[in-house]
Amino acid sequence: MPLKTYGVLIARAVDTRREGASDSPHYQIHVADESGTHYRISVNVLSQERPSELLYVVDDDFQHPVTARLTGLTAGWNKLPAGPGGPNLDFIRGNLFDPATMRTLPPDVSGPDNDLADLLDHYVRRAIETEGARLHVFGERWGPETGVKDKVFGFLPGNGVHDIHMNQGNSKRFQKDDGVWQDGGLLIHFPAENRWIGIFLAFQSQAWHTDDVTGHALKDGTRPEPGTQPVRIVAALVNPRGPAPEPEQVTLLNASPDPVDLTGWSLVDRVGNTTPVPPGAVAAGAALQVPLAGGAQLPNNGGEITLLDAGGLKVHGVSYTSAQAGQEGWTVVF
Repeated sequence: MPLKTYGVLIARAVDTRREGASDSPHYQIHVADESGTHYRISVNVLSQERPSELLYVVDDDFQHPVTARLTGLTAGWNKLPAGPGGPNLDFIRGNLFDPATMRTLPPDVSGPDNDLADLLDHYVRRAIETEGARLHVFGERWGPETGVKDKVFGFLPGNGVHDIHMNQGNSKRFQKDDGVWQDGGLLIHFPAENRWIGIFLAFQSQAWHTDDVTGHALKDGTRPEPGTQPVRIVAALVNPRGPAPEPEQVTLLNASPDPVDLTGWSLVDRVGNTTPVPPGAVAAGAALQVPLAGGAQLPNNGGEITLLDAGGLKVHGVSYTSAQAGQEGWTVVF
């Protein structure tokens, strides 16, 4: 069953609190929106299941079409409808980052800059100290708890957001929270620098291939390791010259030393439109241009492209922004 109240909270950071490294610790963030409503953001820094250390990735210059989709949302809590139509996050289908780049950190150990709480504190403290900086917190809402003070920061009423992590591919113990297009995450916007920072967390027990409807783990759910993806999307002609319909195309590269049979493979856009890849083998080191006529679409205002194998499992994925697609006739290189 998906999360009941998934959405994004847009607010300014006020304070932080660490909870150590015992039981199920969290990194707590106190935020307030423009109306003066206060929230506690409860970020897991340790899993209840082994391996207990969380996976993380930070993008210090996050460029993805989801930031444009956040335009127009009001400050405070915004409940998001299910599916890919809005700014919802999905670590598998949204191509927010390369999962092979994720690393682990302990939750809280002595010394500076050596644990997950330190990493979070570095970016959130910067947001607290920077005028105009805003947190965009994706997860599940709780509260308001009428007449009950927040147990960490003491504001009234208790109110907040949790599940600031991947919310699909869970083990059976937490399978009830599975869903697609409902992953948690923390985006920090620094308007004066025109910069976004993306922070994404996942549990090592979660699967990286999930059912497109339920979000439940599929049999082969292994997270890709660096250098193990033989066929990748390396370029896309998003905005060809000439009138519509434009001859959009995606370029694949077989980076491996052996030929790869692409029979049954396909390219998919954010909303599920599909283009089959020409059947047959692509030679070692060779590139293949795939025309997208009548299938997957590459909108000029930003989008996502995903490569699936013959079994429907994700092989690789990329995203591009409206700025990257703005030059007519130029190919976007990933």
